[in-house]
Amino acid sequence: MRILLDTHVLLWMDAEPDKLSPAVKAAIMNPDNEIIVSAVSVWEIIIKQAIGKLTTRQPLRVVIEEQRRDNGIQVLPVSLKHVWVVESLPAGHKDPFDRLLIAQAIADDLTIATADAAFATYPVQILW
Repeated sequence: MRILLDTHVLLWMDAEPDKLSPAVKAAIMNPDNEIIVSAVSVWEIIIKQAIGKLTTRQPLRVVIEEQRRDNGIQVLPVSLKHVWVVESLPAGHKDPFDRLLIAQAIADDLTIATADAAFATYPVQILW
C-alpha cells in the first residue's frame, strides 16, 4: 500500500505517536508499505510555525530527515498534474493544503492516513 500522511499524522508520528490509530501504526511499521509525506505538509508546517500556530519538538528539517532515515518516509513533490486535479475537486473541504493532499492522493492513487472526517467526502481511500 502507498500511504500519504496527512500533516497531523506526520506530526503525531514524530511527537505524539499515541494519537495514531492502531491501523495507522501497523501500516507505518509494515515494510511492504510505502510511506509518503507531501511537500505540501512541510510547507503547511513552515507557514504555521512562522505565524506562531505550531511548534515542533525539533527543527522541521531534523524531523523530516529523522522520519526519512528511521521510517523510510519518502517526500512527494507537488506537480502540475496534482494542481489540475484540485481544479476538478468539488467544494467541501476549505483548507487549501488538505485539498492539495486530496488531489495528490487521487492523481497518484494513494491512500491517505488521516483522522480528518472531511476527507471522506472525496473519492480517496482513507486509512484511520
